[in-house]
Amino acid sequence: MPTEVSADLFRHVSAEKSDFYRCIMDAFAAAKRQYRLQLRPDEVLAEARWTGPAPRIEDLTAALAQLTAWGNLESQPDTARVLSLADFYRARFLYRLSHGGEAVETALATFEQAMRRRAELQTVALEDIASRLAALRLLVVVGTPDEPDVAKVHGVMRDLVRVFESLADNAQAFMAGVARSLQLQQADIADVIGYKRRLIDYLERFMSDLVRRSETIATSIRELTPRIDAHLSLIAAREARDAAPGDLLDQAYERTQRLEAWRERWSGLSGWFVSHTQEPPQAELLRARVRAAIPQLLSAIAALNERRAGRSDRSADFRTLAVWFADCDDARHAHRLARAAFALNPARHYSLDQTAEQDLPAHTAWADAPPLRVHPRLREYGEATPRGPLARVKDRSDARALAASQLEQENQQVEAARRKLATGRSLRLSQLRDLDADAFRLFLQLLGEALSEQASPDATIERRTGDGLLVVRLEPLGPDSRASIETPLGTLSGRDHLVTITPVSQAATEAA
Repeated sequence: MPTEVSADLFRHVSAEKSDFYRCIMDAFAAAKRQYRLQLRPDEVLAEARWTGPAPRIEDLTAALAQLTAWGNLESQPDTARVLSLADFYRARFLYRLSHGGEAVETALATFEQAMRRRAELQTVALEDIASRLAALRLLVVVGTPDEPDVAKVHGVMRDLVRVFESLADNAQAFMAGVARSLQLQQADIADVIGYKRRLIDYLERFMSDLVRRSETIATSIRELTPRIDAHLSLIAAREARDAAPGDLLDQAYERTQRLEAWRERWSGLSGWFVSHTQEPPQAELLRARVRAAIPQLLSAIAALNERRAGRSDRSADFRTLAVWFADCDDARHAHRLARAAFALNPARHYSLDQTAEQDLPAHTAWADAPPLRVHPRLREYGEATPRGPLARVKDRSDARALAASQLEQENQQVEAARRKLATGRSLRLSQLRDLDADAFRLFLQLLGEALSEQASPDATIERRTGDGLLVVRLEPLGPDSRASIETPLGTLSGRDHLVTITPVSQAATEAA
């Protein structure tokens, strides 16, 4: 069909009298569903569901002629009601849907159905799939494999595929549209919360049924898979007998195409419940999507409850303020809005700064005025000075001096321990003697940092410490060697190692 003719078929949808034309076409679509081949204008006038008052017969006749010109209808002379020669010459027509008009009505009906369809999670479909697989198992596995009842197997497979396709289509629509269901509807908050809770119950019921039936369905599929291909071949051969007549090559091609189609359907059903690769089956993905939707719905309900409780929404306030700024006519109005929204008006009348060198007029802009010193107490308590006498300030100079003395003493102890250990000479652990508590703590810290890098007990380690001041080299000795270090904090014993601790500056000089 040419493109311009195809476009004419849809002209009645966007025409000036589109509602009028659609009422007429709906009447013809209803007549086709009732197996009526053609209608007269007076029958259309009586049976159509008009959106307003019924039109005149002259207007209806003109609309039928226009639809015929666009190709949606076909007309032929009506000679059944001719009673006289004058009636014969008077223009009377019977109208019926054309091939293009029928295609347009089918497309519009499918479009409307798809737009109105709500995503469903069909627990009944899971039950039907399990029952069909059980019936198929009785025919394929338990029955007589030498003489299979192809007609019964074909009927069960048709029912199974139809139910599974409905389940898959609805599940796909749910996974694509569940985010839209999570959005907050513009409705009464109590109604929205009730809907969300019903949706949560609905999801939980489907997920429990999916968990309960998935394993049974998967077990049946695994048991049927080794035997199903032979029965699919018989089903394809049975369907190929109904194909249009042709030569032997056409018949073989038709049988092969139908067999591939049935194998593809079985593969899709198997992939939904049984994992053949590293990817999880589709049922697991659907269950994960449902499981993730439940906490999102609970969060949406919590947000609605908070909104109903009257709590302020800072983000919504800022979005509204942004719209107000966008609606400002010029910069002057925007600055005025900013001063009002963020309290940027002059506040010199509070007389907070008693030491101000100059008296500024009240109309001075805040950006042009010198800074105003505000006491932190005013921001916190709303008043500059506390009531009653001021509390005496505690003298903490002695505590600060004590803390500084302790810090200096600790630094000296660490430096002394570092000088004692970081000699740059290699020593065995068993040769370390006279370690005080501070030196032993530093040595344990260095030993722990080195051993954390050791890949195996016999590997040699060399690394820089975390503070970047020392380089530690640790070389294990024989497996039977032992070392024991006595310190005031206890005894360290274990496998003997050759230890070299070098300051970074000395190591860099030796490397140069």
